[in-house]
Amino acid sequence: MATEELSATAKRVRLSEFTTSEDWWAVWCGGLLLTIAFAAVWFNRPTDFAQQFAESAYDVKVTSPLKPFLAKPGKWTDSALDAFYSVTVVEGGEDRITNKVPGIFGVFLAIGILFAIAQWVRGYCPAAFLKAFPFVFLLATLSYVLAAHSVIKAWNLEYALWALMSGLIVSNTIGTPKFLKHAALTEFYIKTGLVLLGAGVLMSRLMALGVPGIFVAWVVTPIVLITTYLFGQKVLKIPSKSLTMVIAADMSVCGVSAAIATAGACKAKKEELSLAIGLSLSFTVIMMVVMPAVISAIGMDVILGAAWMGGTIDATGAVAAAGAALGETGLHVATTVKMIQNILIGVTAFGVAVYWAAFVERDSSESGPGLVSIWHGFPKFVLGFAAASIIFSLIHSSIDGGPMLVDAMIKGSTKTLRGWFFCLAFVSIGLQTNFKELLPYLKGGRPLVLYLCGQTLNLCLTLFMAWLMYYVVFDDQLVELSGPEPAAAIQSAEPVE
Repeated sequence: MATEELSATAKRVRLSEFTTSEDWWAVWCGGLLLTIAFAAVWFNRPTDFAQQFAESAYDVKVTSPLKPFLAKPGKWTDSALDAFYSVTVVEGGEDRITNKVPGIFGVFLAIGILFAIAQWVRGYCPAAFLKAFPFVFLLATLSYVLAAHSVIKAWNLEYALWALMSGLIVSNTIGTPKFLKHAALTEFYIKTGLVLLGAGVLMSRLMALGVPGIFVAWVVTPIVLITTYLFGQKVLKIPSKSLTMVIAADMSVCGVSAAIATAGACKAKKEELSLAIGLSLSFTVIMMVVMPAVISAIGMDVILGAAWMGGTIDATGAVAAAGAALGETGLHVATTVKMIQNILIGVTAFGVAVYWAAFVERDSSESGPGLVSIWHGFPKFVLGFAAASIIFSLIHSSIDGGPMLVDAMIKGSTKTLRGWFFCLAFVSIGLQTNFKELLPYLKGGRPLVLYLCGQTLNLCLTLFMAWLMYYVVFDDQLVELSGPEPAAAIQSAEPVE
């Protein structure tokens, strides 16, 4: 009887995951937005769309009716107000009015209402979220305005940098007010944005990137993880094995998510987890800004540079933002490599748990981890990304005019929304990062040295493996990507957000 009650309880816990898990809610929110966005384009297409497409595909026009209601601040030079409302004289002497206010307010309502409902169902206070969200959204809007200045735009200083800075200034000066933390949902914003991004990553491109990407992510990552851990224990002699392992996993796999999963597997202390995450976030800020600039400055090919960033920058959202700085191809390559690497979160946690039980805590009476542990550590939002990619790849290839419909959906709504999600995520990262609180845990400097040495190894091995896989072993598959673009050649192109 007791066994049956435990089984029923375990089943209820598993089912509740679908309504309480942040990963699953990122899938539900992203899926709902994609459904609405595509339905809007589908029902707005011409009544004889198929016939028009068959006669002349180039003359058919499809737009999203949602586009006027979803916007971000526009480019400006002299007055910041021009980012919201501007009047320009076009050919013929007529005035063209550009009003971004309804679109920005539309994004605010869409995300605010959707996430308030999600938080309510997940068991959190929706009123607390709604109270804090306007302030977080205001910082995101300010970040977009700063990034839209003509001079700043020419220097390619993207919104992610300003979003991080705005949050960091608040958290490291006056301190982040407690009520704001209810809307600083970093991972939730990132994961939802990545589900939306899945619709733009077609399977044909994913397969072309995926095979070499597997080698980049799955060969380098375990080498760096094991080497960094041994270096920390044998050379640096860090007293805490769990701290060494969490830093190694955080740096080699994918940042916060990997650190959290690994910390549970090796029973790390809260302070150790905080230190690892702090190091990750700090270097993520630096790498996501410096790496695209270096890639552009030395003229490295976009595909090589993006794969390099995808395998080394810790946070998934930071990878997307850094990849976007190199253009559409850069975004897709970097994100794909990172997504492939994300799959290792559960595998890493499982392997660490087995190692800890077998070698570190041999006397532990607890049973070893099984498939449930892997599933529990697996980032479920990756399933949403993959599902969106598969569904819209099928639409793209099997429906007459599918490419136009998918393109209209992305450009008319989901591209704007995912940009806002990423921007909100980086504001949240800044609000949650206080450098002073991490100083006591850096005593002796050995954790910092461990991270620096491990990341240096990671950068070198990933760059070599990316070059070997994309340009030597699988170079023929890159034809589908329309060929590598020199990063310097796309500096003037509009970045994908």
